[in-house]
Amino acid sequence: MSKQAPGRKSPGKKIPEPGRGPRPGPAAPATADRAAAPAPDGADVPTVELSRRRLLGTVGAVGAAGLVAGGAGGALAVTAARDDAPAALTSIGSTEVAFREERAAHQAGITTPLQANGHLLAFDLAPGTDRKGAAALLRRWSRTAEELMAGRTPDADTAVALDAGPSSLTVTFGFGHSFFGRTGLQKKRPVQLDPLPDFSADALDPGRGNGDLWIQIGADDALVAFHALRALQKEAAGRARLRWQMNGFNRTPGATAHPMTTRNLMGQVDGTNNPRPSDSDFDARIFVGRDTDQEWMRGGSFAVVRRIRMLLDDWEKRSRREQERVIGRRKDNGAPLTGGSETTPMRLDETGADGLPVIPANAHARIAAPESNQGAAMLRRPFSFHDGFRDDGAPDAGLLFICWQADPLRAFTQIQRKLDRGDALSPFLRHEASGLYAVPPAAAPGDYVGRPLLEG
Repeated sequence: MSKQAPGRKSPGKKIPEPGRGPRPGPAAPATADRAAAPAPDGADVPTVELSRRRLLGTVGAVGAAGLVAGGAGGALAVTAARDDAPAALTSIGSTEVAFREERAAHQAGITTPLQANGHLLAFDLAPGTDRKGAAALLRRWSRTAEELMAGRTPDADTAVALDAGPSSLTVTFGFGHSFFGRTGLQKKRPVQLDPLPDFSADALDPGRGNGDLWIQIGADDALVAFHALRALQKEAAGRARLRWQMNGFNRTPGATAHPMTTRNLMGQVDGTNNPRPSDSDFDARIFVGRDTDQEWMRGGSFAVVRRIRMLLDDWEKRSRREQERVIGRRKDNGAPLTGGSETTPMRLDETGADGLPVIPANAHARIAAPESNQGAAMLRRPFSFHDGFRDDGAPDAGLLFICWQADPLRAFTQIQRKLDRGDALSPFLRHEASGLYAVPPAAAPGDYVGRPLLEG
């Protein structure tokens, strides 16, 4: 659940008195008359201050050319920053996601709308850290995450995000397979956490996968996301050591004229067939039910994380028609090749004049569809990444693939096995890192994530 919230608070921060400096929040509307009016002799020339937030809204309203033009163009730009002008980006910082959902027991960051910035990281418990030490770490992490998601600053704050609101920050915690052995909790390790099988497309770096503890951070502001990353990393000192970290991004909310499914770095609309919370079987597919023999996981989910490098140089040499046949969907609007809009169901049995399927037999969308996998589905919630360039000059870029499901064996593994046998997209991908994590339900008020496991 998200809601509008005030800006990030800091204990002891003094709000300027009237006339002694700018107040927090939007500046008073400035009119063209005020901007153009000549100053009386001997008087200071009035200045019109636009906050960064209102400036971004102005860019969306009149375009960058209106901001750099002098004279009348400058006055026009100021006029466009009035409260009645379009300002699609002004609410980004004020949106707050609750640390625990009001109507469900799920952690934030699973069904939360995709944020613009993300960090994924895994830790291994430090030597000598036992179950009690792990519980103390999760207690600190949970307290800090709740404070940051509410737009408040913890003690000894770095002030990196002092001026920002919550910006849809979410922090999600999970446990890897190895965590249970290191804390003496082998009997509470879910069978769904058994290691994933090997796939023919795998070229996995073990140093960038798995780990005892996993954290997913998402926010619509890069500094807010980094702030959370740094705070949690510092609190791990002495208890856990960083194993790996990956940074990702998505389109910023408000960057398009209307809400739409995001695109990946191949330019494809990505996530069309995702299960939706309104689906009658959504909870059964994504969240662990009450029939589990591990009570501490009721209402939790399992996250599969894969770093998938895209061979963009090879992909971009293909014509748009070739790319669309590889995917099975139009590139401009995500509609299936059999027609309609993005949400139109694929007609997998439709053939063309040549007698061949309109959506090719090896098209990615066909092979990954629930209809091709006995109804198996997973909630995909990825980030794109770009980590510079490789020695051959190719971009080290692609997808930080994250999918959520109640049972990875019946969802991710089943679908990936089928993709592994003949997906037309596979030649353009390299799976370079992998992890599987049990993500317990949200903590009860005043509690910490994972307490039923660690103290039950």
